Amino acid sequence: MTNLRLLLSALMFTSAMTVFGQGARNIVINEVMTSNTASIEDEFGHREAWIELANTSFSTYNVRGMYLASTRDVLDAKLSAPERISRMVIIPNGDDRTNMGARKHLLFFCNSDPAQGKLHLSLPVDSTGAVFIALYNGNGVELIDSVTVPCLQPNQSYARINGQWQVCESNLVTPGHDNAIQTNKSGSKIDKFKEEDPHGFAMAFMAMGIVFLCLALLWIFFTIFGIIMRHAEAAKEIAHKQPVKPITVTVEKTVEKTVEMGHKTSNLLQEGFDKKGIDMEVYMAVIGMALRQYQDDVHDVESGVITIKSKDTGWDDEYSQMTHFHDPITPTNHTAPHIPTTPELH
Repeated sequence: MTNLRLLLSALMFTSAMTVFGQGARNIVINEVMTSNTASIEDEFGHREAWIELANTSFSTYNVRGMYLASTRDVLDAKLSAPERISRMVIIPNGDDRTNMGARKHLLFFCNSDPAQGKLHLSLPVDSTGAVFIALYNGNGVELIDSVTVPCLQPNQSYARINGQWQVCESNLVTPGHDNAIQTNKSGSKIDKFKEEDPHGFAMAFMAMGIVFLCLALLWIFFTIFGIIMRHAEAAKEIAHKQPVKPITVTVEKTVEKTVEMGHKTSNLLQEGFDKKGIDMEVYMAVIGMALRQYQDDVHDVESGVITIKSKDTGWDDEYSQMTHFHDPITPTNHTAPHIPTTPELH
């Protein structure tokens, strides 16, 4: 049981050291100025050489206990850890600024008195020639980063820009900021966005906003498309039930009708002026109607004279009346008497 506990403790210690080492690897030397005559001042108004460290990760790391060196002697592999540490300057504890946030920068003043502040180091930096700067882990053995700074003019800096070291003039020196934002305009937008959004909250909000915006646009598009299709189907049903005449044909017929009516109106007006307002067609129609009426009603027109024609009816025939009750007598050589006739009315 004791051996198991020791094994677990060793594994946890090794994991912790590995994580610690990986965090230290994210700290790099970002910019160096060896001769400061008109650049940034410290809190006492002094201008001193400075070294800028940068946290390239999106997590926080405390650089306290790490070491800075300005001599190549520390590269000797034969040196022990205490011997190497004796040639370097430690970053002291006790200042919250050493707890570097994601994508943050931290400035250390060199050739200074540590009594002036936790960011003031006694690290010697030559302003007249090339200088070697190294950053070591807290164990004094692991080299984290190093750079050889060439001889610089006053107020010039040696800065890491997009992974490449370059000499920057005094107007392009950026202590405490990402170098690419000020010096490399072509690639400054991404780096500026990284600096302003170290935790990625703005990026996440922007991505979600774009997704929701696209979904909203799709919803609006398909809603409008559905309305249009429904109206199109309704229009097709109406067209099948009652075909719509082409607009061009309707317009042409309307124009022809208008021209015809205008022509007739012009003719009527002209005939009205010529015939003193009497329309010949109306006049002829009236005459025709009168003749038709006369033809239909002519049999009812009488002259007022009664015509009488005689007709023998025999109603007053005495012979027939007398023989009605007696035997008939055959007359011989008898001439029938004259019987008056009754007039027939016509």
